[in-house]
Amino acid sequence: MAAPADRPDVGERTWKEHVPGLRLVRSYERSWLPKDVVAGLVLSALLVPQGMAYAQLAGLPPVTGLYTSILCLIGYAVFGPSRVLVLGPDSSLGPMIAATILPLLLAGGDPARAVALASMLAIIVGVVMVVAGLARFGFVADLLSKPTQIGYMNGLALTIIVGQLPKLFGFSTDASGLVAEANAFVSGLFTGSANRTAAVIGVSALAGILLLNRFIPKVPSVLVIVVLTALLVKVFELQAHGVDTVGVLPQGLPTFTIPQVGWGDVPPLFLGALAIAVVALADTMSTASAFAARQGERVQGNQEMIGIGAANIAAGAFQGFPVSTSGSRTAVAEQAGSRSQVTGVVGAAVIAAVLLFANALMQYVPQPTLGAIVIAAAVSLTDVAGTRRLWLQRRTEFLLSLIALLGVALLGVLPGILIAVGLSILNVFRRTWWPHQAELGRVEGVAGLHDTESYPDAERLPGLIVYRFDAPLIFANARGFGENVRAMVDDDPALRWIVVAAEPITDVDTTASDMLEDLDTWLNERGVSLVFAEMKDPVRAKIERYELTRTISPEHFLPTVDEAVAEFRRQTGAGWRSPKEPA
Repeated sequence: MAAPADRPDVGERTWKEHVPGLRLVRSYERSWLPKDVVAGLVLSALLVPQGMAYAQLAGLPPVTGLYTSILCLIGYAVFGPSRVLVLGPDSSLGPMIAATILPLLLAGGDPARAVALASMLAIIVGVVMVVAGLARFGFVADLLSKPTQIGYMNGLALTIIVGQLPKLFGFSTDASGLVAEANAFVSGLFTGSANRTAAVIGVSALAGILLLNRFIPKVPSVLVIVVLTALLVKVFELQAHGVDTVGVLPQGLPTFTIPQVGWGDVPPLFLGALAIAVVALADTMSTASAFAARQGERVQGNQEMIGIGAANIAAGAFQGFPVSTSGSRTAVAEQAGSRSQVTGVVGAAVIAAVLLFANALMQYVPQPTLGAIVIAAAVSLTDVAGTRRLWLQRRTEFLLSLIALLGVALLGVLPGILIAVGLSILNVFRRTWWPHQAELGRVEGVAGLHDTESYPDAERLPGLIVYRFDAPLIFANARGFGENVRAMVDDDPALRWIVVAAEPITDVDTTASDMLEDLDTWLNERGVSLVFAEMKDPVRAKIERYELTRTISPEHFLPTVDEAVAEFRRQTGAGWRSPKEPA
């Protein structure tokens, strides 16, 4: 039977799910357009010089960075789910691209072959990402907790700021890494490497952006500062005073090209693509998670993979190279008022127009201004308030955030992300390995049973311990559970029942099952019954499947803790007793 006319069939729904750009076209609000256009113009002022610089970092002609920027922005606008995420050439990928393609170049390093290898590399990266997205590997987005997100973004901001300081003051360094870059910057200042005119422009531009954002937030601060500083360079001929500018751009658009590489090139390209895909995915997921949290949105991990993959395939088909997400460029777009991926489309259109009709337009934009734009964007990435809240509310999570920050700042973005993900996973495992455990008692005037550590005067029933274990019972904590129960028996020779408040126990694995069987046998030999209350049906079903009821009597599984306590009192006649009362 045909589907109702007002309900799309499964194939149509699936198609629309994987092409968010179609939904954007249908739901786009006219009020967003001015903000998206302004943000796109601002973004293009940053995309052009960064694209050229990162192309050189990858060992490719500078113009390929512009080709890459155009196509990846369009590809992600169609297939990417985030409204503000900006993809493009990335500094962390540049060395990896170079390390992959340089060994495959012949003597002399033919630029055309380098471009072909880099383009094929981008296509392979894209295919890997799309396949991973369709296979629903987007759970990676869930591997960063809030504290590690805060630490990652703070570390990324610190790294960006330190890396841009030399450009702000009109000089450059060859240093790599936070400490080396900081030392090189300070050394450059003391040895007179800084250009005073450039420094004045850079510092003034940074101050102007921050002040406009603070006091007149509706004004597109970045665009205003770019125009003003470019006019200053032009009018006062500051290039003659050593102020570096973007300069004249190459002219022309890229054409669709199928990269021509040999079969022998494919294996090393594939290995390099896997490494680049991991870096791009980790960077994108962490950045997407952080920006989604700032805007109250949900990260669509699987679709993010498809969006990144589409962006890489589009770039590779038009003489581009692999791309990733940029936290700084995304921050610039957000700060400039971006409301949707139309910002990226505008940025791509501007770059294309500049290449076609105005390749000299950017020649007067000073490099220190670009450094100021990036630093201002990095400042917006920091979350001082969130860090302070972690310090005040939970020192353990503050420590996780601090370690993530130091990992990004001192070891680099990829190791920092891996450290952040590892810390998040270890923190979850730690809570399962060493969960909170409590003995429960009755508190006068408070309904239910409560932790005796929080209520030391809580009443107990002689011969009974109500024990709560706040975690799944698995291989990592099974031994600890058993030892705790045995210790209770050793400490109280009069003990007859141990009631496990089992509602927090969401799983019992085979290791824990074997432990429970041995434990129940040991308890029965001492005249102690192991009783479970409030055990969830799926967990009880596993208990049955493990045949644990051969040793643990089915009568010792009760629906509530209150019923378990009542049954114990019915059998023994015990009454509630304060720990202060004599036995």
